[in-house]
Amino acid sequence: MTADDGAPLSGRRAQAAKNDGAILRAARDVFTADADAPIAAVARRARVGISALYRRYPSKEDLLQRLALDGLERYVKEIEAALAEKATPWQAFVGFMERALDAGTGSITARFGADFPATDDMHRLGRHAADLTARFIQKVKRAGDLRQDIVVADISLIFEQLQSIKVTSSVSTRQLRRRYLALVLEGLHHRGGSSLPGPAPRWEEISGRYRAPGKRT
Repeated sequence: MTADDGAPLSGRRAQAAKNDGAILRAARDVFTADADAPIAAVARRARVGISALYRRYPSKEDLLQRLALDGLERYVKEIEAALAEKATPWQAFVGFMERALDAGTGSITARFGADFPATDDMHRLGRHAADLTARFIQKVKRAGDLRQDIVVADISLIFEQLQSIKVTSSVSTRQLRRRYLALVLEGLHHRGGSSLPGPAPRWEEISGRYRAPGKRT
């Protein structure tokens, strides 16, 4: 395991990073299954001590903020890979949508956006993600492969809708999400069809769903 600069982590730091990864995976599973689950359920799922979890995340709000930031980081990684893809623009777009969906893009925002305030890092990375997405969809549009009336916020809401699909089996959940993604992609692929009804969502409407700092719901 390495640090962000590529240097190997020490034994203690490597274990801490491993624990943090386990906590985030467990928290995503626990909270998307039960929004009211206590933070202790995350510790049990991650198989770490509750004191170790609280040292890293003093509250459920802190953990949700980190989960949201982690989702943004995953998204940025996928959109950067898509922009660098050597395949045709449409093939790159399909691959990006599939990978981002599997990575959990939009799941925490859709479930908990109003429950915690967005941090400065979330705002910064969110703007970066939006800029990268705008570049990418413009590239696919120029190739004539994507509807001209699709905007960045459309993609965000599509991911949230697909992430809301959940059944008992994780395998079936993934299969169903991919099934409905295939239907969505059919609609997104440019075919010279009629215009979409109503205006596209404004980015302020998407980002404005986070609770303002200091405000309790």
